[in-house]
Amino acid sequence: MSQDSSTQRRGKPPHHWSEMSSDERQELLQQWRLPSYRLGQLLRHYFERYSADPLSWTDLPASARESVRTAFPVLLEPVAQTLADRGKTVKNLYRLFDGVLVESVVMRYSRGEGTRSTLCISSQAGCGIGCPFCATGQLGLQRNLTVGEICEQVRLAVVDLGSAGAKAKLNNVVFMGMGEPLANYDTVMSAIRRITSESPHGFGITARGVTVSTAGIVPRIADLAGEGLPLTLAISLHAPDDELREKLVPLNKRWGVGDVLDAARDYFRTTSRRVSIEYALMKGVNDQVWRAELLAKKLNALGRGWVHVNVIPLNPTPGSPWQPSTRQVTTDFMAILDGARIPVTLRDSRGQDIDGGCGQLAGRQTWVEP
Repeated sequence: MSQDSSTQRRGKPPHHWSEMSSDERQELLQQWRLPSYRLGQLLRHYFERYSADPLSWTDLPASARESVRTAFPVLLEPVAQTLADRGKTVKNLYRLFDGVLVESVVMRYSRGEGTRSTLCISSQAGCGIGCPFCATGQLGLQRNLTVGEICEQVRLAVVDLGSAGAKAKLNNVVFMGMGEPLANYDTVMSAIRRITSESPHGFGITARGVTVSTAGIVPRIADLAGEGLPLTLAISLHAPDDELREKLVPLNKRWGVGDVLDAARDYFRTTSRRVSIEYALMKGVNDQVWRAELLAKKLNALGRGWVHVNVIPLNPTPGSPWQPSTRQVTTDFMAILDGARIPVTLRDSRGQDIDGGCGQLAGRQTWVEP
């Protein structure tokens, strides 16, 4: 099916149980003529059992299930699913009620006898930042996602984990999919509170397991620090100098490298949560020795122990001039940071054979239905 804007429906997404206030839920119970104790049942079905099909809830009166179903509309329609890394990386493409497409990725990691899982979710359909090396940035911003659309990505990921034979346990949620999370701030924070609230009022994922990535909306970084949640902040930096970063991250024209790093340092000072600096290495663009040295100098100028650098092998977009740095250049770049006593990690490259970069799958013009 082609992504034709002429076929998209207009209006607001359906209002979903996951995003309703307590008062709204109580009003619905009254409309359905259900006693108040049923509220806990409905919450547990969704947030504990990850079910959104009231017709299958046998602990509800059969006469009420059809009415309850209206509060659980289908928000995400599966369009395509691709697997990589022997099934440990699963990328899902969903169509929303108005025809726009969003992506999420589940990554499973085996450590010893246990299995940990990370979900990368989207906060917007497309992105308005316009970074030229990012497939999502080339799509442009179509719209913000709702709380329900974000929560449904989490619920469906846990369902996928269970159906894949893994323990249905999601350890980490990272807002690093499509979109700039801090540009949809209020909605993202509402979704995070549902993700981190204890059951039956939320999915019960620890706030320390939630990462929010930003290209550098400085005022919102300060707001995030004041939320009282031990979230991890990730800064998509990609260049230590304003001249290059303005080309790679157009938002830099408003808030420069110094502004963004100061805000990140303040976030650490307020929350005591170490900040991650995301740096996608691009061949001949931002991988020079002097840029590694400049990055180290700027980070160390703000103190020790507050930051960690994630070096990212670029996931190239088909036909794009942006290509990943060589292994040797990557090693040399990281060695400079390590020599400056800055913690640095090469991010595990997952899903390169399934259009793993955010926006690549949604950027296709035709789809093969699953």
